[in-house]
Amino acid sequence: MSIRVAVMVVLCSLACGCTSLLPRSKESTHGPWATYRDAQLTFDKVIPGQTTDAELRDLKLHPDSNANVVILNYSDIVRRFLPNSSVTMSDLDSAVKSCIDAKTACIGYEINQKIVNKNREGDVALDVLGFHRITETTGWKFNGLVLVKKGTAIYTLTGGQPQIKEQEENTSVLGPVQGLSSKLFGF
Repeated sequence: MSIRVAVMVVLCSLACGCTSLLPRSKESTHGPWATYRDAQLTFDKVIPGQTTDAELRDLKLHPDSNANVVILNYSDIVRRFLPNSSVTMSDLDSAVKSCIDAKTACIGYEINQKIVNKNREGDVALDVLGFHRITETTGWKFNGLVLVKKGTAIYTLTGGQPQIKEQEENTSVLGPVQGLSSKLFGF
């Protein structure tokens, strides 16, 4: 294949607006759950005052069974629940107070898992040249916390974003010239 034919193929591909040529990215935290709902259902199985450390291991809520579980020590827990002087011990849930009072006999397991996909959409030529770029972001983010005192879960807390659906659209009238001028002249 000659260079002329290769250039024609590239130009035709750009002109056709084929979005499969645009960049895609996926950002995810390795974990046992495929969806936000799966993670929440797992946390819902934890019964404060009953669920043991071994059961947390089986549920993949323990650092021995899930690589992305962060262990929170006493000072981490205090910073988390008493971030400043406007929050006092009397403001806290009784299980959290019990954990803080237990000092080093209580630890926390923090889980943060996410799956975020970014896909560029639209006309390939306009995107590549920087005239018009559309980025679709979809996915979910989950975060959970389990406080464990003397081998038994005493408190859970979950949150996050069950669905992410965002669109970012950038338009540049000057296209590649605008990016070049900002690099050359600083504006």
